[in-house]
Amino acid sequence: MSFDSCQAGDSTPANENKREKHGITITPLQPSEINDAVALWHQVNLTRPWNDPSTDALRALNSSSSTILAARIASSSALAGTVMVGHDGHRGWVYYLAVSSDCQKRGIGETLMRAAEDWLRPHVPKLMLLVREDNEVALGFYGKCGYERSGVAVFQRRLDSRVNQGEIHKT
Repeated sequence: MSFDSCQAGDSTPANENKREKHGITITPLQPSEINDAVALWHQVNLTRPWNDPSTDALRALNSSSSTILAARIASSSALAGTVMVGHDGHRGWVYYLAVSSDCQKRGIGETLMRAAEDWLRPHVPKLMLLVREDNEVALGFYGKCGYERSGVAVFQRRLDSRVNQGEIHKT
């Protein structure tokens, strides 16, 4: 699973590009680290065959309205977690919240979510995220972190050429 237990705590940034909490450092992911992030997303089963995570990461890092935050444990430079965060000027969105299997249950997921909230706060008044209905672990994690289910239906329409070829019909 890609989510660790939620533990409240101070997430005041040390500076704009770096934050530390309980030995966890959060910094923006560098383009040279995309392959590491994608490997993490595969490790914790966040990827789907119809979405290219490398392209998603590049889009996020190349936009002024999004980024990917990376978590590292102070004793290691290895990537321990990520969260992709962005906004459309009205709502903030979170994707690819992932914590490495060997780093779970240390508060990294909650720390990344608080960092995403802090990143979004100057831009938008609320944060939204999508969770598959059958992902009980994720639903429980976000509930413990203070997120509430929203009474909306989500509609979609693929805009890429694969939908016209009948290759993809999933979310």
